[in-house]
Amino acid sequence: MSASVAVYRDIYTEDRFRQTYGTEDQSRGRERLRDRLAQRCSCSQVDCLHLLKKRLPVCSWLPKYKLKKWLLGDIIAGLTVGIVHIPQGMAFALLTSVAPVYGLYTSFFPVVLYMLFGTGHHVSTGTFAVLSLMTGSVVERLVPIPLALNSSSPEAAEFEAQRIGVASAVAFLSGIMMLCMCGLQLGFLSTYLSEPIVKAFTSAAAFHVTVSQLQSMLGLRLPRYAGAFSLFKTLASVMENVPHTNLAELVISLLCLAVLVPVKEVNSRFRERLRTPIPVEIITVIIATGITYAFSLDSKYDIQIVGHIPAGFPEPRLPALETVPEIAGDTVAITLVAYAVSVSLAMIYADKHRYSIDPNQELLAHGISNTVSSLFTCFPNSATLATTNILESAGAHTQLAGLFTSLVVLIVLLLIGPLFYFLPKAVLACINVTSLRQMFLLFQDLPDLWRISKIDFMVWLVTWLSVVVLNVDLGLAIGVVFSMMTVICRTQRANCSVLGRAANTEIYRSINNHNKCYEVPGVKILTYNGPIYYGNRSFFKADMVQLLGLTPERIRSREKALKAIEKREREAISSVEQGVTDSSFSSKNDLFRSEMAEGEVEAVLIDCSSVIFVDVAGARLFIQMCMECQKIGVRIYLANCNESVLKILTSSGLMNYMNPQHIFVTVHDAVVYIQQQREKPPENNTMVWV
Repeated sequence: MSASVAVYRDIYTEDRFRQTYGTEDQSRGRERLRDRLAQRCSCSQVDCLHLLKKRLPVCSWLPKYKLKKWLLGDIIAGLTVGIVHIPQGMAFALLTSVAPVYGLYTSFFPVVLYMLFGTGHHVSTGTFAVLSLMTGSVVERLVPIPLALNSSSPEAAEFEAQRIGVASAVAFLSGIMMLCMCGLQLGFLSTYLSEPIVKAFTSAAAFHVTVSQLQSMLGLRLPRYAGAFSLFKTLASVMENVPHTNLAELVISLLCLAVLVPVKEVNSRFRERLRTPIPVEIITVIIATGITYAFSLDSKYDIQIVGHIPAGFPEPRLPALETVPEIAGDTVAITLVAYAVSVSLAMIYADKHRYSIDPNQELLAHGISNTVSSLFTCFPNSATLATTNILESAGAHTQLAGLFTSLVVLIVLLLIGPLFYFLPKAVLACINVTSLRQMFLLFQDLPDLWRISKIDFMVWLVTWLSVVVLNVDLGLAIGVVFSMMTVICRTQRANCSVLGRAANTEIYRSINNHNKCYEVPGVKILTYNGPIYYGNRSFFKADMVQLLGLTPERIRSREKALKAIEKREREAISSVEQGVTDSSFSSKNDLFRSEMAEGEVEAVLIDCSSVIFVDVAGARLFIQMCMECQKIGVRIYLANCNESVLKILTSSGLMNYMNPQHIFVTVHDAVVYIQQQREKPPENNTMVWV
């Protein structure tokens, strides 16, 4: 069954529509603005309570907590994630080039702080492999340790203090940057890290993490390379020193991988059937520590072990703030990555469970988390992919799960930590590598990405290659710049097309894609699918010249015809004054019409519905087009202009070159008006009928 639509109404120009349906009293808008400002600046008990709930979300969700329904799920999920945090925290600490105990600290303080200030119900914060890798590069660059240094010597302790000072300074500066971004409401900046960039970046960073852990898995003591081509330098160094592999550590690594990889695969495939994933990491850590202690593997086979882990809380101390000028550039990249990953994860699970998050509050939460935790010798932290996935799948409902996660880590810090003295570092390296499984699987998205958008596919590929070949931070910068260039190129090369009308409708579509739509006789309807600004004004002008035939030769020929008309008018006037009538004289319009070939354009209508903005250069181009069209006797009309575009065009003086009554609300209004002008003199109550 088909339905029809009939419309019979007045023709609306922009001025007439504004007079009929616009705001009658603009002062009301100003009053409303003043009221809003006064309301924002007011201070009352209700406002203070609202601000407290907004900036301290725990005050909002905790009173509404459903104890019987949610508590069990939060306890199980929190304890499960806490068990995973222990080995991963120590493992990622080695990736950051600091002692494993600092990974435990970073798995405790940020979790507690995010529970208080975060808005994501299913977000697990702590150590993250990519951030640890980027921070480790900064630490190695500023505080390199000699390979021959004895790990038990006083010099080694001094070097370790310097290293965690630098890592804490990165966390402190990153937190300050996030707090400043929150104050300036810059949560939108994370949108510049598009999904292809984030996925390609994390996937490429996984290769850097894997290669950096090869020396620990093989028992080699090699320098850590930083800067461009660091991945290939590390690979070359490892291959060169393969003959010096510690066979005992190689066997330990192979056994750990043989256990970790299959069990993690089981956890992934049967995640819906398992109430909680198998804590294979902590089991491996306990077994490896026990075997190393029982058989004295560290002394017999020179196996690198974790060493002393002090029990108790760390003493608060300031980071190495004197290094801030040297770490500022790297910290910007670390901050953007941390925030982009954290907000992306929070939004994914918020959409899945149908609640909302506040990006600016997330900035505040992670800013406070990094700033405060840096005072307790923690390195940069963010939301983590693996533990967030575990937290959600284990049945967490609210941020209260973070409390139970932190309790598990706290027990380890206070009581159990020293028992990991004999834990081999090769085990932690294997945990690092196997935790990157999800990042390597991101390659599975490439076929769909190629099918959906080849430009996004190129962004993914360029970012991945840049990160792998050059370095993590430089590759990320190249990916962002390349992504923005694709956007600019797409706006520069926007399509300008001719519209035709579907018979007996007010619908206008491109005649290139709709061969049954016909052009209105004598009217060229054009649409431009993009903004008109300094970057694409030349392309827009070239398209218009081609479609309208505004060539210099045609303009000159029309100017000559105009001068001839003016000359004949002067001659006709003088003849009339002398009492002689020139019967061959015709008016200017009649002469133009006689010279025009049949079917030639008499009016140009520009559909501005897809023009989202116009800058000064674009507005001047409109004026230039009006002047050139006037020279060849063609009138310009506009339709579907949004308020900002119309304001800029008006402020630029366009109305000095075209009639304000030639700007219409819709394309069909303009077409009906043009046709009525051609057929008969205008009437007061012109109507549009479809």
